[in-house]
Order: sequence, then C-alpha cells, then structure tokens
Amino acid sequence: MTVIPQRPRPDYNPPMVPLAVVYEDEFVLVLDKPTGLLTVSGTSPGTHDCLESRAIDYNSEARLVHRLDWDTSGLIIFGLTAKTRAHLGRQFEDRVVKKQYIARVWGHPDQQSGIVNQPLRCDWPNRPRQMIDHEQGREAITEWEVISQTETTTDLLMKPKTGRSHQLRVHCQYLGHPIIGDRMYAPDEAYYAHERMCLHSTQVEFYHPVTREWLNLKSPCPF
Repeated sequence: MTVIPQRPRPDYNPPMVPLAVVYEDEFVLVLDKPTGLLTVSGTSPGTHDCLESRAIDYNSEARLVHRLDWDTSGLIIFGLTAKTRAHLGRQFEDRVVKKQYIARVWGHPDQQSGIVNQPLRCDWPNRPRQMIDHEQGREAITEWEVISQTETTTDLLMKPKTGRSHQLRVHCQYLGHPIIGDRMYAPDEAYYAHERMCLHSTQVEFYHPVTREWLNLKSPCPF
C-alpha cells in the first residue's frame, strides 16, 4: 500500500443541524449522524459538542452502543436502558448486526465484487491511523460490490463482517481505490476530489432488544 503522509486534522466546526431521528421508542434510538460531527466528545478544547451530547440533550437516557468516525455519516444506534444497551452490545459482539455502507472511491476496480480479508491493528507511531498486519492484526473482513461509476470514481456497497477501527478506509486503500476525501489514506488527487470523506452508513439491521423484531433501518446517501 502507498503510505500517505499525515495531514493535519482540520479545525472542529460541527454542523449545526437538527437531530435526525430515524427510529425511536422507549428502548432504542437510531440517529442519522452528519459528517463533521464527532460521535463522542474529544479531549481537545471545544470538542464537547458531539452526537452523543446532542442525543443526551434529546433523551437523557441515550447512550451509544457503537461509533462512526467524525467524518463518516449515517446510522448510529443508542440504547435507552442498561439492559437494552447490553443486549445490543452482545449483538455487535456476536456479529448479529448487519451493516451496509456506501463508499465513493478513486478509480475503477477490476472486478464487480469481492471480499477483503486483511487483519488490522493500530499504527501506534501514527495513531489513530490503522494498518494491515498479518502477525499482530485482528481479523477484518469486508464484502464489497460496485454500484455505479463515473469517469474517475466508483460507488461501492460495502458490508463489513467485522467492526475494526477504520476498517473500510484501510480495506479500500488495500484494493488500490481509496475513499474520496479520506484525510488519512487517500492521495492528493482522491483527497481533494470532494469536500468531505465519501463514506456513509446507509443501512443497519438488528433484533429489537425487547420485542425481538428484526429491524431494517435505512438512510439515503448524501453524496
């Protein structure tokens, strides 16, 4: 893989938009996170405003059960009681939850679909960047297929089977087709091709922790 120099993180200016509620009852809250908003507050000054803090303002019992990168948009699940959070957490651990993402990548893959099975670990000297490591990395598997193409880009439907940090971003880089706008893993021509990182959590499926109904929730791709 081509190593991309670290770019400085841009100033944090979270978008001031209404909270987008996709699903809500007394046990579960699913929100549609905009790009540019942290999932949880950071350690730097001025980073208290995040999706979790906004969710707590909306419902004081809301707590996260998973995360998205600050520049990734899309669906995030909150549990509204300790029991529902534990149940949802087990579904993630047991790989019951099914997630789909849309990624706009640079270039055109040689195939129409495929599977990336490349283990990942943190690149500690350059954290939070992740790297492929076949000796110390944790299993990371992603299914992908082509949705559409332009002259220079391809839209991929990506189905992660594991939930490693930066998994889709590194796996796209491994394919030789980094995600457009990716500050950490895309070369300049791909990084500057769009004003945002083009990765969106477009669909999530899971069992309701109380009713056991199989929920299938969707969010349209914004790019």
